[in-house]
Amino acid sequence: MSIVSRPFRFKDRKKGERCFLFCLFYSGRKKMIQRRRRRMVAVDKPRKILVCTVCVIALVGLLTGYVRVFPSPRASDSSDPHKLPTQHEFNYQKLSAEKKWTEEVAPPHLSKQQSSPHLPKAPVSLHKFDGASGNLDSEKLWKLPEYRDFLPCIQPSSNYTTPDKTRGYLLVRTNGDLSQTRTGICDMVAVARIINATLVVPELDKRSFWRDTSNFSDVFDEDHFINALANDVKVVKKLPKELSSGTKIVKHFKSMSSFKYYRDVIGSLWEEYRVIRAAKSDSRLTNNNLPSDIQKLRCRACYEALRFAPQIEAMGKLLVERMRSYGHFIALHLRYEKDMLAYSGCTHGLSNAEAKELETIRDETANWKVKEIDATEQRYRGQCPLTPKEVGIFLNALGFPSETPIYIAAGEIYGGVTHMADLRSRYPLLMSKENLASAAELEPFTNHSSQMAALDYIVSVESDVFIPSYSGNMAGAVEGHRRFLGHRKTISPDRRGLVHLFGQIEKGLLKEGSKLSNRIIEIHKNLQGSPRRRGGSVPGTKSMESTHSEEAFYTNPLPDCLCQKASQTVNTSIRESNRKLDRSMQKEQLLLLKVL
Repeated sequence: MSIVSRPFRFKDRKKGERCFLFCLFYSGRKKMIQRRRRRMVAVDKPRKILVCTVCVIALVGLLTGYVRVFPSPRASDSSDPHKLPTQHEFNYQKLSAEKKWTEEVAPPHLSKQQSSPHLPKAPVSLHKFDGASGNLDSEKLWKLPEYRDFLPCIQPSSNYTTPDKTRGYLLVRTNGDLSQTRTGICDMVAVARIINATLVVPELDKRSFWRDTSNFSDVFDEDHFINALANDVKVVKKLPKELSSGTKIVKHFKSMSSFKYYRDVIGSLWEEYRVIRAAKSDSRLTNNNLPSDIQKLRCRACYEALRFAPQIEAMGKLLVERMRSYGHFIALHLRYEKDMLAYSGCTHGLSNAEAKELETIRDETANWKVKEIDATEQRYRGQCPLTPKEVGIFLNALGFPSETPIYIAAGEIYGGVTHMADLRSRYPLLMSKENLASAAELEPFTNHSSQMAALDYIVSVESDVFIPSYSGNMAGAVEGHRRFLGHRKTISPDRRGLVHLFGQIEKGLLKEGSKLSNRIIEIHKNLQGSPRRRGGSVPGTKSMESTHSEEAFYTNPLPDCLCQKASQTVNTSIRESNRKLDRSMQKEQLLLLKVL
């Protein structure tokens, strides 16, 4: 029977209805999809054009150097009350060269060539290194230490009183380099408080190795120093005329002396004298076991009152801005000057003629007591600064790439180009005051070692990473200041451990590479500047030797001047409560799902 002549059945009609409905639905669906596609095409065209335009603008900006994809987090940070003052915070009305410094207040964010024509050019790959590539290794290199939940707590206690009528005047002549001068002045502020004296603005050392003629007001902001300490110690600029020619005693305060020594022994001198002169200022006060208010006063003096002179602060901030134009940077305190090597007797890597010259300097310097030094033994005890070549190996092993910007905080490097060649070949982007600023900009400071050192101090404190090649006075002062400002990353080389590794390299027993890198990283994983309590005396030492073996107060002001955030415990409890609430809600959701 043909299909045409086949009788119509009820079942066939049902199938036909379903086919008809399906065709109708499919046709409508197809038309709806076509309409939706036309709308999407209409919307996508301007969207694509907009995206392309933005990409082109961004690309042009990157190529011309005007776009900073990841600006430094500290470059614009102005919320920290204890941060070194910015250039525009100074009153330049008192400066003789007012116009010159006000022009330098806010240097424009220019390209390297525009901001300073003599600056070295950054390698092309530097922009990738500076965070734009999202490289996890580079982020780790600049990452701040853990547990940075400490804040300055330097306010006096409730029973602390303002200075009353004082018993006499304390004259101070500082001694040593800039760092010794800073810490010595701050200690003398505390001593003046203990013995109830009026402090005369200290006289800076003009007879030391550097023969610097700078006065206090040339290096520090004198008026700020006096005003900032008004509630702690009375400070005057000069001794009253009626006392200038009177009887005074010159006293050599004992090194590392206690509160009781100053209160009882030095304080008793007021019975005979109205003026006491401290012959030396450095290391005159012990590091530990002092009243809390005295310790906090030392920190207020060091980190708040003792500010550099406005012209030094302005120039220092200008150097920081110019280093920031290269991205994250290291400040390397390369303690490889002639005086340091002569004093320490370290001659590794030097020629016989250079070693002989240093020995002669040591012999002829009267106040350097130790004359005969075994250079090899000194080095293997870790008491020598790293050489520039060793610093290059160290930085490379830590993972810093060759395009890393490095600021050399130092005086004239002994041997100059010869001894710097290896470090420069590894890290060509080495900069200093001399090539970041013009000769005209540096001219006011050039013949004053303390003022030049102050510029290095400012850049070192503000750097992203600070690395000292030797644990001297400058390194300790900068490290302490960085700890006070929030435990900024400071990598302290383990010189004793490194010397043995470098010795193996020289003997051909070890090569530079992953094995050396892993060992150096492991040695220094806990030497990054994280919060820790100040170290006490070395076990087994006694009496004065024990006191001298303590970690310096100004190298680590924790716990006296830094306190853990009170809100930390509260935040922890809140987070734990939130976790419990989340777990409770998850259980309720599971029960609800089971019911449904």
